[in-house]
Amino acid sequence: MVDDNNMGLIARRSVLEELGYEVHTCGSASEALDLCAKRSFDIVITDYKMPKMNGIEFIKGLRKLQNDLSIVLISGFADTLGLNEGNTGADIVLQKSNNEVTSLIRAVNRLMRKMPPRKSPSTAKPPKSQTRKSS
Repeated sequence: MVDDNNMGLIARRSVLEELGYEVHTCGSASEALDLCAKRSFDIVITDYKMPKMNGIEFIKGLRKLQNDLSIVLISGFADTLGLNEGNTGADIVLQKSNNEVTSLIRAVNRLMRKMPPRKSPSTAKPPKSQTRKSS
């Protein structure tokens, strides 16, 4: 989760952690790009208005790292600026509002349901190689 507003990060993180999600936070887009280059994440949630790199620029950088990453863009300016999925590169765009928490929970749950199940390392023994006995 990326936002230069620490209070917003804390609030959203708390809500998502209460629902059982593991959440990592960054206070800048450049810090988040560095982290995403080192680790993979299921979903990235970002604010739009941040210093040095806005949310759309950040999303473009993320897409270069991992094109199929699920991204939620949150902005207090989504409606005013006409931000939507088509012009931002985000999978879901949310307007900051009184319903933001509910909308965020729904968005994250919906994106997680769309994800293919993770493959866990197999505990089964590898198949025996078949050899032909000569007679």
